[in-house]
Parts: sequence; C-alpha cells; structure tokens
Amino acid sequence: MRRWGIVGLALLLSACGARIVPPPATPSYRPPVVPVRQPTAATPLPPVTGTTAPGAGTAASAGLVAGPPIYSLPIGDAAASRALAAFRQSCPALLRRTDTSGLTRTSDWQPACDAAATADSGAARAFFAQWFESVQVGDGKAFATGYYVPEIAGSRVRRAGYDVPVYGRPDDLVDVDLSQFSADLKGKKIRGRVAGNKFVPYYDRADIERGILDRHAPIIAWAADPIDMFFLEIQGSGILRLPDGGTMRIGYETQNGRDYTGIGALMRQRGLLAPGKASMQGIGEWLRAHPAEGRDIMRENKSYVFFRELNGPPLGALNLPVNARVTVAADIKFIPLGAPVFLSMDRADASGLWVAQDTGGAIKGANRVDTFWGAGDEAVAIAGGMSAHGTAFLFLPTGTLARSQAEGPGGGTTPRP
Repeated sequence: MRRWGIVGLALLLSACGARIVPPPATPSYRPPVVPVRQPTAATPLPPVTGTTAPGAGTAASAGLVAGPPIYSLPIGDAAASRALAAFRQSCPALLRRTDTSGLTRTSDWQPACDAAATADSGAARAFFAQWFESVQVGDGKAFATGYYVPEIAGSRVRRAGYDVPVYGRPDDLVDVDLSQFSADLKGKKIRGRVAGNKFVPYYDRADIERGILDRHAPIIAWAADPIDMFFLEIQGSGILRLPDGGTMRIGYETQNGRDYTGIGALMRQRGLLAPGKASMQGIGEWLRAHPAEGRDIMRENKSYVFFRELNGPPLGALNLPVNARVTVAADIKFIPLGAPVFLSMDRADASGLWVAQDTGGAIKGANRVDTFWGAGDEAVAIAGGMSAHGTAFLFLPTGTLARSQAEGPGGGTTPRP
C-alpha cells in the first residue's frame, strides 16, 4: 500500500481547545465536478516475443527477455529529465532495500546511482542509455490506471455537515510478518486482531462504518461526504479543505488487512454503468444517484484505509515524495521500487518514462502500474478516466540480464530470440 507522512494528533487535540465559530451546516467547499479528459490515441510498440510462466509470483519466475536498445525508444527530453530526477531521489532508499522481485542485488544499482548524482538533466536520455538495459517481464503486456491527490471538504473537529470520521491507526490492529514462522513465507505479511486466544481478520468496512472502532482508533478529522472520502481512500492521500479556508493534508498510515475489491468492476459486471461511464466520475455519479445501493456496493470493498496527518507532500512506498507525471505505483514482486519503467501505451498521456516509487492495494502482477498525476482539476480529469493498454519495458542496471542468464534456471530469465 501507499505510505505517507507523520501523524499530527497533537494538532487535533490543540484544535479541540480552540474557540470555534460554527459554520453553516452545509460545507463551504464542494469538490468541482471535473469531466474525464478524452485521451489522444497512440499505437504501442509491440512486445518482444515472450510468455509469462504460469503461476509466476515474481518477475524472476515470470521470465525475462531483452528489450529494445534504450536509445531506440521514443523517450522525450522532458520525460527523461523528470525520470532522472526521480531516480536520483530514489537512490538512497533503493540502495538500502532488498529487491523482492528476484531481479537485482543492491550492489547492482550502485554504479547508476553514483552516476546519477552528477548527471546533467539535459543529457538524461544518454544517462539511461549508458547505465541501463531494457528488459521485458513475461509477455510485456501492460495495463495502466491513474491516481491523484483529491481535495475534499473536511474539518479537524466534528461539526454540522461533517459527519464522516477519518480514522488513525487502531490500537488493536496487529501486523504479522509470516517469515518469522517459516522461511517459505518470506515477504508475506498479514494484519488482523486478537480475539481471546485467536488471531482473526480485522473489522471490515461495514463494521467500521457502523462505529465499531469508536474505542479503538483516534479520529484525526471529519469529512463532509462519504463518497468523496471513499475515493480519497482509494487514492491513498488527499487534502481536506477546512471551514476556515485552511487545509489539512492526510496520507496513508495503514490498512485493515482485508483484500481490496474494485467496485467499478462489480458495477460493470452488474450492468449498472452506462456506456462511457466506467470512469471514477461515472462511478461517483451513480453512487450519488443511488445512495442506499451505493453504500452497500462500497461496503463490498472490505478494505479500509487509516490515515495520519502529513506535514508536507504525499509520500510513496520509499517514504519519499511522489512526483506528478513520473511516479508509478507498481507491484514490488515484479518491478523493483526505484526502477525506471518505459510504457508504450494506446494513450499518449500514459506513454513515456516513469519511475516506480509507490505501491497500491489494487496494483498486482506483472506490468501493472498506476500512474500519478498530482493535484488539481487536470489531474482529476486525466487520472479519473485513465485506462491504458500497451507494452512495458523495465530498465535494469547494465549487465543484470546477462548475470541472471549465467546463473541458470534460477535466474528466471529467457534469452531474447
């Protein structure tokens, strides 16, 4: 899941003691209705011949083939410069992490990170061509969605018109690292709670909305609209527009351990969305037109996100600020965090060079990414309707593929035909 900034509970408590001038019952801020931006069509590059190994759980087991030479890829100068800055930003964290995809060793990244420290942003395309090679994971078929930083009406204290609690981490939520019980479970974690002498799943969305956390979790703020808050949860962070005109940034703290269910797919399967309405905007429109049914559908997503106050911009899974038009969320079992990824998609806005700096509960599997667009109306217009298909090429330090092939079948790679 996406990780963000630092809890500001002390700020909440101090606000409770301040003199409050009650605002009108109707919140003074309403998020604007921003239509989906119609994409510019593009023709993706074809993937290199390759297949994904059945049941592959990591990139190494999915199989790799060499991709096109990096200098031959259509990477714009501006995109390359943004990616270089994001890669340079990621290097300190990248050099401390263990790559769970099975593709690289920490030491593999050192030469590229050393070079990035002094690389000229005007020569970013040459930097990537010199220090990286492109590889294709499995069949290379990519799918991209989008996320952004929503702005919704909220309050630090409960008042008329602000009745949706924004919970911090509950005191009875327990994280369990299963690798402590078996080496076969390395990298696997679960969350739940202790009931008597048993470890059980944590409360789901319906339980929480009915108030079961009132004695277990701090309420760091109150939102005005349950649908706006639901979509903010999916994005992982957001900005609360306060009654006095100020703002409060909140970001992902943790999650209840339940599986994420995308309600858009459920609604499409049930024929609830009219043609052209499968975007975030279209889903929200249906939920507002059918409040009782909408509440029940939202509760089918049993996953629930807990927040903390941020003192700066939203942070990704590397505990670093995410960057509009360059950060992607990815599955770390298939794309190492900090690695550049070139997308060639059927939408021009999704195509280009990105850097994996985040993760997401719905972002699972090879070549599945979530592109980050920042804040504001343009970000909403693009991210809300983002659904792009095409080809992904992962950039790895030069020599990684050859070493993996030399290691034999355990390297999880396949030579390019």
